[in-house]
Amino acid sequence: MTTLLVRHDEAEQLGSTPDTMTLLADVSQTGGHLSTNRASLGRGRDGATPHFHTSSAEMFFMLDGELEVLNGDEVVTVSTGDMLFVPPHTTHAFGATSRSGADVLIVFTPGVERFEYFRMIDRIRRGEASPAEILAAQERFDNHFVDSAAWRAARAA
Repeated sequence: MTTLLVRHDEAEQLGSTPDTMTLLADVSQTGGHLSTNRASLGRGRDGATPHFHTSSAEMFFMLDGELEVLNGDEVVTVSTGDMLFVPPHTTHAFGATSRSGADVLIVFTPGVERFEYFRMIDRIRRGEASPAEILAAQERFDNHFVDSAAWRAARAA
C-alpha cells in the first residue's frame, strides 16, 4: 500500500449544483482501510434515506453549513466543524437543514465499495436506472434500507 493523493480537479463528480457528490477514495484505492466522499447539498435537500451498515462505521465531518442526521431514533443537527461517528448497525440518514446547505466529508471504515453505489444513485436520479436496482444491491454495498418514523417526522417539520 502506498500513499494516496487525490487532487480536487481529478476527483469524479456526480450530480449537479446544488447537490453534488465528489468521489475521493474507494476501498480498492486504500487497501480496504476506508472509503470517502464529499457530499454537498442545497438548503433543505435530502441526502441518504434511513439505512444501516453491518460492517462499516461512518464518520461525518461538517466542512460548512448544517446537516440533520438521524442517529438511531434521534435526529441531531451537525454544524460547521462538528464530527459525528455512527457505528455499524446504527440506523442513520441525513439531509441539509431548511436554514442552510451542507458540505460534508463522509468516511467509511473499514472501507466498503461505495463508488459504484453512488454512480447507481446518480443513474437513478437521471432516470437511467430503476430504484429497484439499488434495493437489489443492498447486500453488495452493505447498505440496508429501513423505515424511520423519527426521520419522517423531522423532515416533515
